[in-house]
Amino acid sequence: MRSKPFFRTAALAVALAACAVATSAQVTTVSGKVTLKQPDGTEVPVQGATVDIYRTDIKQKFQVKTDRKGVYTHAGIPFVGTYTIVVSAPGARPQFATRLRFTASTGRDFTLEPGDGSTLTLEQVAQMEAAGGGGPAAPPSGESKEAKAAREELERKVKEVEEQNRKITESNEIVARTFKAGNAALNAGRVEEAITHYTEGLAARPDEPALLTNLSEALRRRGVDRYNAAIKAADAATKTQGIEAAKKDWSDAAANSRKAVEVIKTNASAADPSQQQVYAQNRLFALTARALSMRLVATKVDQSQAQAAWEAHQEYLAAETDPLKKAKATGEGLQMLFDAGAVDLATTEARKVLEADPDNVDANRILGLALFASGDKAKYQDAANFLQRYVDKAPDTDPLKASAKESLEYLRTAENVRPERTQPTRPARRRP
Repeated sequence: MRSKPFFRTAALAVALAACAVATSAQVTTVSGKVTLKQPDGTEVPVQGATVDIYRTDIKQKFQVKTDRKGVYTHAGIPFVGTYTIVVSAPGARPQFATRLRFTASTGRDFTLEPGDGSTLTLEQVAQMEAAGGGGPAAPPSGESKEAKAAREELERKVKEVEEQNRKITESNEIVARTFKAGNAALNAGRVEEAITHYTEGLAARPDEPALLTNLSEALRRRGVDRYNAAIKAADAATKTQGIEAAKKDWSDAAANSRKAVEVIKTNASAADPSQQQVYAQNRLFALTARALSMRLVATKVDQSQAQAAWEAHQEYLAAETDPLKKAKATGEGLQMLFDAGAVDLATTEARKVLEADPDNVDANRILGLALFASGDKAKYQDAANFLQRYVDKAPDTDPLKASAKESLEYLRTAENVRPERTQPTRPARRRP
């Protein structure tokens, strides 16, 4: 039989799942008292003073006013973070305190000096602090040695959480950037560039399924390009080198898509209900990428992987909902088994397809070819019958139709076997 040309496969679109940032959901209450120093040295409460609480590790601001006793209270301040408090009031000089952490101690009192009633921005606070201006808030009330140790331990843990959040934020930014850049390169046909971007993203987050899936697709495409270039090479060494490089790409593509499937299966049940659709979509893309790469591994790299490739193919088919894609993939999967030399498995699976759809052109073709390739002349009649059924049903535009006709001609002239105009034999269906 004539060998079949190796065609490039179509691009695979992939969706990016939302990346959750781990943050602390705890909040605390920050309170204190604002007083104004009088000429005689006494202090009086300041009613209506503005207390601006800035979170400086991220951009966040809270504001509250003092009551008639000069007391301010805000009950919704995140437990973690670093803060600056700026206090201003009519007839007073603004006061501030920086690098605050609301752990064990959340009370901050301020004593204002007479002034012009202005306030300060964070930029002005930074300038004044650098110049040594402004004044610190009154220290918290005295704490015992045990309380201090507990507070310091809590602060240490908070810093650890903040550092973890910082790393997660950075990895989110890297993943989003490399995913976008990689997709743009892949869609433009710049496969090497896409691989570079996806690899960078996976260095920041090795288990990001969207990057794993897209890297699999990029490697698969590069392998196709390398293989097609290699088989055209005149130099034997260049040809061998190119084919081996293609095989490595396909093996790596299969490994990445396999990992993507495993990660998605692990995380899907824990996903927020609003994200279930995204996870299902990513799972389909990952299953598609694995089926495509395993098909090449089984036919071009290691034929012993035919069974694993078929199982990956079946799992993809179970997830695919598009009837046209399912029908096309069914034929491609049967072809994969035949090309991988798994003739017995191809025969078995093709018969299963024909049980449900006797007119399936791909199953008739593969079953006919598999029976013919078995070398068992007792099967040649069935081979001719199934091949003829394929030829009768397949459109003239089918590029494989000519090959089937050649097989039929060989059977007629060399083996004196002609197709029967009866229904090809199939296993009897079991009664329910």
